[in-house]
Amino acid sequence: MVPPLIGFAVAQRYLEGILGSPLLIIGALIALLVIGGIIIFVVGMLLFFVPALIIAGIVWWLTGSELFAGIAFLLVALSALFKK
Repeated sequence: MVPPLIGFAVAQRYLEGILGSPLLIIGALIALLVIGGIIIFVVGMLLFFVPALIIAGIVWWLTGSELFAGIAFLLVALSALFKK
């Protein structure tokens, strides 16, 4: 059985060969974590607003008014926010 630190050392040498220095590896990992967090946040917000978008689209389709569609969007989004 191979100790886990040997596998880590192999991965570290491989990344050092690609990126150059350990500081670049740490910076790249931090950047990946930040970008991943932003993507997760954006997807979560899109999923949060889907019901409001559907209702606003139906209101706009029925009335043709962007004002009413905007009001419907805000009301549904606020009700979903306060429900949590």
